[in-house]
Amino acid sequence: MRILYPEGRKKALTFSYDDGQAYDRQLVSIFDRYGVKATFHLNSGILDKDGYVTAGEVRELYANHEVACHGVHHAYFTHLTKEQLVNEVWNDRRALEGLVGYPVRGISYPYGEYSEEVICSLEALGIEYSRTVQSHGSFRLPKRFLEWDPTCRHNGGILEKAEQFLNTPEYADMPLFYIWGHSYEFGLADNWSLMEQFCQKVSGRDDVWYATNLQVKRYLCAVRGLIFDTEETMVYNPSAETVWLESGGCLHGLAPGQKLAL
Repeated sequence: MRILYPEGRKKALTFSYDDGQAYDRQLVSIFDRYGVKATFHLNSGILDKDGYVTAGEVRELYANHEVACHGVHHAYFTHLTKEQLVNEVWNDRRALEGLVGYPVRGISYPYGEYSEEVICSLEALGIEYSRTVQSHGSFRLPKRFLEWDPTCRHNGGILEKAEQFLNTPEYADMPLFYIWGHSYEFGLADNWSLMEQFCQKVSGRDDVWYATNLQVKRYLCAVRGLIFDTEETMVYNPSAETVWLESGGCLHGLAPGQKLAL
């Protein structure tokens, strides 16, 4: 028996971009053209300022992606009192939800700064996951979603890593390629062609699931929540997500609340 990504795909790709600068418009256009998905972490208190996207365009601009928090004012979370941290995160969630029309459940740590106390506060504020800036260079799955380390920054040799990702061996356990960065970096370096080349290489493949951070998180939680009998001859899916698995040479979509004999 083997667990797979939705529709039986063997690999997953997700992106995470911070700050909501005006360069997001060009980055979103590239992502949309190639059908890949990303999560954009916005500071609601900085929207509408010079060089940033406007509040009025957020819903339409990021319609094919996920909007997540980055703090109202991009403050160092570890420098704030508990009350200030609550305001920085809760008010960001509330403002962004008013713009996009759905619950905002993710965040990335401004400046990469966090602590165990910060993590506990985020959990209480309804945050399901948070991305760090500690790239590990592999395609391994996260152990803890509120301390979610990415594969690499987009300037970390992504074309070479794309070859590794696309050619991972069949026995690899659900490879996940997670790229992060800031869209302004492409503007400053004038290297938009890098992302164009990368998306050309990895897009449109039947074996890759293109997903937002939250989609990946919720699917993996559903996978980890599967319940097997003691003999591993039956599996039950208690989650709200359909989980895909291969058993006996057949592909199965295990729907919420469904049992399957293996």
